[in-house]
Amino acid sequence: MFMNNDLNIALNAARKGVETIKSYQSKALNTREKGHHDLVTDADLETERNILSYLKEHCPDDMILAEETKAHEKLSGARTWIVDPIDGTTNFAHDFPVYCVSVAMWENKEAQVGVVIEVNRNEEFTAVAGEGAWLNGEKIRVSNTSEPKDAFIGTGFPYNDLSLVESYLKLFRHLMDELQGIRRPGAATFDLCCVACGRFDGFFEYSLQAWDVAAAALIVKEAGGVITDWKGGDDWLFGQRIIAGNPKIHQVLLDRVEEFIPIEQREAVV
Repeated sequence: MFMNNDLNIALNAARKGVETIKSYQSKALNTREKGHHDLVTDADLETERNILSYLKEHCPDDMILAEETKAHEKLSGARTWIVDPIDGTTNFAHDFPVYCVSVAMWENKEAQVGVVIEVNRNEEFTAVAGEGAWLNGEKIRVSNTSEPKDAFIGTGFPYNDLSLVESYLKLFRHLMDELQGIRRPGAATFDLCCVACGRFDGFFEYSLQAWDVAAAALIVKEAGGVITDWKGGDDWLFGQRIIAGNPKIHQVLLDRVEEFIPIEQREAVV
């Protein structure tokens, strides 16, 4: 596995997050809603504090964008760490196994390093721009599935933005018939990493935030996958809509989104 200083920092920061999460797995959680169906726990908050403390110690001049503290909302060209302390908080709060820590470093508005750790399986997905992607130190690649009938994909169900539900359900109904299978693990970072290592052939979702995709999208791209927004463009980090996949299945999903989702719904209203 290719290592550089930034990847080492990202890995160590994410591992500190995992340690914190595991310390809460046998405790009663304090949970509240920060938005409609959008949970936050005391574990999220402490995990983020510990990750950010490590990053600030080792990279004191860098910017930070994190889910719970949101140090700033947009990217300049400066070095910026983008952190999701627990992606899959609802899973975590219900002791359902899929939840991840995500740490990315962006510079000049491009992802440079990405780390996603799935806590329960202790799977460490990593990528460095231009150097490739790995799972627990082993090189990974997207699948070579080309036919929709053979495609196994991930998605996310709408939970706090229901404005697209009718269009989404029409798309979902069509894909249920066209594809081999669809799954919804409940953590977009994990879904994207499953694309990167070939478990999923594709993935699409809307209402995502930058910290949900900043690390995992780089992992997909470095594994040979394609990442776009729902218009086939590059506005996926803050655009709240993403399609990922191997090149063939990505195109299938993009075509179906264009077929079933009205053009005015293919980008977020901000």
